Parts: sequence; structure tokens; C-alpha cells
Amino acid sequence: MEIHPGSKPFAGYMAKLVGFFKVIAALSVVVLGVSACGQEKNDMNQPAALAGTPIVLKNNPASAESVVLGMGCFWGAERRMSELPGVLDVESGYANGDIAGNYEAVLAHERALHAGRAQGRNHAEVVKVTFDPARVSLTQVLARFWESHDPTQGDRQGNDIGSNYRSAIYTQSEAQRQTALKTREIYQQALSAAGKGKITTEIAPLTTYYAAEDYHQDYLKKNPNGYCGLGGTGVKYPAEGGASASLTAGTGAVLAKPLDGKALSFNRQLVVFEAEDCGYCKQFKKEVLDHWKSEVPVVRTMSTNPPTGWVLEKALFATPTIVLFEKGKEVSRYTGYNGEQKRFWHWLGFQLLTPEQRKIAFEQGTEYPGTGSHLDEKRAGTFVDPITGAPLFRSDTKFNSGTGWPSFFNPLPGAITLHEDNAHGMKRVEVRSASSGIHLGHVFDDGPPPTHKRYCINGNVLKFVPDTAQ
Repeated sequence: MEIHPGSKPFAGYMAKLVGFFKVIAALSVVVLGVSACGQEKNDMNQPAALAGTPIVLKNNPASAESVVLGMGCFWGAERRMSELPGVLDVESGYANGDIAGNYEAVLAHERALHAGRAQGRNHAEVVKVTFDPARVSLTQVLARFWESHDPTQGDRQGNDIGSNYRSAIYTQSEAQRQTALKTREIYQQALSAAGKGKITTEIAPLTTYYAAEDYHQDYLKKNPNGYCGLGGTGVKYPAEGGASASLTAGTGAVLAKPLDGKALSFNRQLVVFEAEDCGYCKQFKKEVLDHWKSEVPVVRTMSTNPPTGWVLEKALFATPTIVLFEKGKEVSRYTGYNGEQKRFWHWLGFQLLTPEQRKIAFEQGTEYPGTGSHLDEKRAGTFVDPITGAPLFRSDTKFNSGTGWPSFFNPLPGAITLHEDNAHGMKRVEVRSASSGIHLGHVFDDGPPPTHKRYCINGNVLKFVPDTAQ
């Protein structure tokens, strides 16, 4: 996939191009720069540059305070910050740029900057966080900010590349600026202790702010499968710096301990890299890991580092990221699971299957008769999907059809799906694995009783598992 400056991965980008909405002016606040930038206004028509006092929003406690943060894509940032107890409201917006404050203008300006056709600073995608200081301090808000993205990446956040995705804290008072600087110093020490890089977060007065379009507000609530690339560094903000207990796992910077490489399968191992408050991680566990039957061992971790003694090809930028290691080295990765189980299994299948198997599984190929595996297999057992390990056929439903392909008169319940196939000038019924979606073969109406069906299956995309009694 090609990623352009100012763009998000294709699914997230297309979802945002739903249409144009009227730019909503916002009350003056401190903006925490997040990936999806824009300019911010403090009052209905008053430039934010005139703001000099804390913002008090209607229907909130008189002591409410606001700050503006940039963390990359504002969809994920909005959700991360809204989950913090004591936060009253989070609004997506654009801040501290020199152009019009709307999504299309921000994307167009970033493309022009990249091509050398424009001057002037672009907005940062930000979130305006309004909170109750009696329940959560600015330091605690900033602790969540530091933990929820990677502040060392400059003008990018993972695959989101461009100055509009810069990490930023935009302040409205000297007190806020001093708190931001102090928390940056504390978190830098924690990052350095964990072997991470230098913080690139911009800390500056809020000069301009625009609220983002309506369809960007509460985006992940309205679109649960929407793109969110925030993964963080895995380094906790030190508790002694003032973060709440809910934000830390003890005193000092806490980085989840890497897995022990010696305790894993050195030849081939899947590692699922997760993060706290990661809805897609939970979804992947529920939909895939809780039903795992594949022969490839899999393990989960909260660490952003590879197992000890093993090597990642590049840093992680989002969760969950599923990495396939062979001989202790990364050979492939799958990033950003969002419920597309078949897509995940196809990715894994391309790593596990031979070229001949891939041609059958993914291109509806057919092996030459008499050349496939398991044609003469007569032992008691189960034929399973070669990728997922899900059972497909029992050996007691296998019969000799004389065709040169393994044939069965009945699949296991729920094991397959049937699809009309009009390829090659023929009208046939295709058989696919229900678990992985790969092509298995075809079904015909000339089989033996009791079904009178002949499931003609390519033996090379079957794996045989004998019964334990054998």
C-alpha cells in the first residue's frame, strides 16, 4: 500500500471522504495536537491568538480547564483521551496552521508542501480536551497523552505521514506551558531508560483553532471498525511524576517485559503485539485467537520489543500487530486487524503454503489428477484446513471416486461454504473452507449414498490429522 504525506491507510482515508460539512467554531481552549490537524478558534468568531485565560465551557463545572493535543490521527486520540476519568469532553480539530481550517484544505496543503508548490504552515490534527481539575490534573491528562502515541516520530505517526500528523501540545497560559515542559522532561527520561529516541513534540502557545467537521466527532463511536493507528511506545509515564494509578503500572517507567525467545518456537512463531485499551486487540482475540487450531504456535504480549534474542525488521506503530518470526527473525507482519478474518488468514496462508498450494487456495487452481496428497489415505482421522487447522472432512466419509482427486460424500457441519462458479465455460459449485475462505474444489451430484454428493477436493490444500488412537 502506498502512503502519501497527509494521508491515512486507504480504508481510513476513504471513510473520511464522506462529504463536506460546515466547519464548527469552537470555544477557546488549549489544543493537544493530534494526527488530523486543523486551526482552532476560541470563541464563535474570535481568533484564538487573542485567548489568554482558561476556557470555561457551558454546562461544565466553573473550574473546567481545556488543553489541545496532537497525537496523529484525531479519531484514535479522541477515544483515548475521552476514556480518562475526569475528562468532560473531547473535540477533534485543527490547530496552529496558516490556512483554512477544514479537512480537505489540510490534506491539499500537505500535498502541496510535499511537492514544493506551497508555503505556510499546515494545521495539526488535534483534540481539544476539557477536564475537571478536581478529578484529574493537567499532569495526568498529559501522562495519558504521552503514553497514547509515539512522540519521537517527528512529522508522522506510524503510517500517517505529514506535518499535519505532528505530535504537539498547544498551551493557553504560562502555567500550562511549564507543566507541558516538565512532563516532557520526565517522559523523556523514561523513554531513554527504555532505549527509545528523543521526543519531537512541539510545545507552543495556541494561536489558531478550528473544530473539525461533524463526521469526525466521536468517529470511532459511530464507526467501531474505523481506522485508528495509535499504538504508543509501551513506556508508562512515571508514577512519581504525578500520573494517576490508572495510568501507571507501578513506580518509575514501566515497559512491558519482552517475551523470552528461548521459550518460544524458534523455527516458526507468531507473536501478537497488543496494547492496553485496544479494542481491536480484544476483537482479534475473540474472533481468532480464542478458536486457534493452526499448527503455528501463537503468543500475545504487551511489550513493543521482540522476544529476547529475536529481531523485528522495523518498529511497531499500531496494535494489534501480528508478526511471523522464523529462525528468530521477522519474515512478515499483519497490522491493523479490524474484523476481516479471511484477510488475516490469507496473509498467514501466503507465508505458510507452497507456491503450488497458493495457486489452488487463492487462484482457484486445480492439481493434476493423481498428483495430490492424501489420495490413498485410509487411516481414521480428520482432514483439516492447512492454514487455520479447522476440521473439514472425516476420513469415514472419504471414498474412491476414480477421478484422481480425494473425494468425500459429506463435510463436517459448518466446515465449508458453497459458491456458484461459471469459469471456463462450465457451471459448477465451488467449495471453500469456511474458516479461511480458501478454494478447496467443487461438489457434484454423482456421489454415493446417503448424500449422493461428491466433494471433489484438491489434496494439496488438505492436511490430514490421524486420530490419537492410531
